Amino acid sequence: MSNNTLAVIGGGAAGFFAGVNAARLYPGLRVILFERSREVLSKVRISGGGRCNVTHHCFDPETLSMAYPRGGKELRWAFEQFQARDTVTWFNDRGVDLKTEEDGRMFPVTDDSATIISCLKKEARKQGVEIRIKSRVGAITPIENNRYTIDLRDGKSIHADAAVIATGGSNRSRTYDWIRDLGHTIVDPVPSLFTFNFRRKIFEDLAGISLEEASVTIDGTNFQHQGPLLITHWGLSGPAVLKTSAWAARYLYDKEYRFTIRVNWVPPKNEEDVRGILYELRDYNARKLVNKQDRFALPNRLWKRFVALTGIDNGQRWAELSNNQIHHLAQQLTGARYEIQGKTTYKDEFVTSGGVPLTEINTGTMESTIRPRLYFAGEVLNIDGITGGYNFQSAWTTGWIAARHLPFG
Repeated sequence: MSNNTLAVIGGGAAGFFAGVNAARLYPGLRVILFERSREVLSKVRISGGGRCNVTHHCFDPETLSMAYPRGGKELRWAFEQFQARDTVTWFNDRGVDLKTEEDGRMFPVTDDSATIISCLKKEARKQGVEIRIKSRVGAITPIENNRYTIDLRDGKSIHADAAVIATGGSNRSRTYDWIRDLGHTIVDPVPSLFTFNFRRKIFEDLAGISLEEASVTIDGTNFQHQGPLLITHWGLSGPAVLKTSAWAARYLYDKEYRFTIRVNWVPPKNEEDVRGILYELRDYNARKLVNKQDRFALPNRLWKRFVALTGIDNGQRWAELSNNQIHHLAQQLTGARYEIQGKTTYKDEFVTSGGVPLTEINTGTMESTIRPRLYFAGEVLNIDGITGGYNFQSAWTTGWIAARHLPFG
């Protein structure tokens, strides 16, 4: 039996997973989880539109690690210890079945994040984890024998034999000052996973229109991603944009979110392919209006907008199109350029690039290389994934590894 105490700072996915698994792995260990807000697992509750995108159906560690703009190399080996298949098994063993959607995202079959929260809370009760909400940690002070004093903002404090920091990401650098006080450096945080706002709102009235496949490229760079695309009141969103924003997060921050994108609305067709199709439409649909077509999988309202942006008259017939107009319409469909000025982040679901650098962590154990018996898990680390359940998977993985390698075995 253990008489040791583990302090877990942060009641999100990573902290909670570290806490419940630590309590399970080390019988008698006292686990105290501190959450500064009034609710644990709040990000789990709202994620995936309230359904909770638990993980991604990718059971190969190497392929899985490729979904992380920051931290992928280190996670490649971490996933050998605990990967997406292990996440599915962990929840299955506790009565939660997951389902896989066409794009690989995995959700509870109930389509309700409360299912995941209930499972985790039930496990916490079963393992005797003490959960203290509205408990903001002000400092962690090293004391003798590599132990720590956890000082709370309300003036109370406890002694711990080890600590796991899982406070999540923050877009304010000063939020990490108390971690800097422990001797760690911080990679300045910048937003990741955000939508692109157009300087000119040329699609504003088409908000809500989505495409199953489009390609987005940041002009002058190699940042390019393909996937579903959503038109918003402000610009563009959807996986194609969110993935691009994740990989280009630091580049776009340096650009102050003023840049140009190119969009291919009809991939994998290129400009030459599209031009050929338009010539065919001119030949075989000669008497029909240009604002109607059946060769491209585009909503009619969006097609009409492209026709208008090309300068083609609304009443013009296909037979009346000049070669020059066909050329410009093909460009509009496969390589239109849009000036971006600003971004929109998901306020409560924000993801950051930045945090504790992995060079200061033993990623095989999640223990600090600067402070013994101090562990890190989740987005407080300089790890972030693209959209699709990857950020939760890195939380489960790092939380589990931290729990597995505590010095209480």
